Amino acid sequence: MPLVDKEYLLEKFQGKGGWTFTRIPEIQQNKNTPFGCVRVRGTIDHFEINNYNLQSMGNGNLFLPIKAEIRKKLNKKEGDYVHITLFADNLPTDIPEELKLCLMDEPNVYETFLNYTNGEQKTIIQWIYSAKTDAKKVERIVKTIEKIEQNIRQKNTYR
Repeated sequence: MPLVDKEYLLEKFQGKGGWTFTRIPEIQQNKNTPFGCVRVRGTIDHFEINNYNLQSMGNGNLFLPIKAEIRKKLNKKEGDYVHITLFADNLPTDIPEELKLCLMDEPNVYETFLNYTNGEQKTIIQWIYSAKTDAKKVERIVKTIEKIEQNIRQKNTYR
């Protein structure tokens, strides 16, 4: 069942570099995440989005930033309406087979990784597989294994 499924107005924060966004007042902040962010997936006018964060407006309400890339594909701008369908993004994380095999090579590393939260696993997997070259991907896998062995779980580690 979707969290929301309706039309929203595209707005823009005023000032230089102002984001284009939609207010999503129907969804409450998550008290267990930094700044109350809520992880969602869904569609904006049938454009699929995954691993998106609804962000706090500072007044208890949340907003969904709409990237320029998406607006261009949809031919939408500030003042236009878009149909947004959002679901909680709490799907289990698929661990790529090559990563799984690498993690299983070292004692207790794979088991430790499985004990990470879904969000932590997704962050690490996205960081590894966003590498532009295979060499960089291998480097990131090695770094991940080292950090797991050292029990380092800082959020900013995987950027």
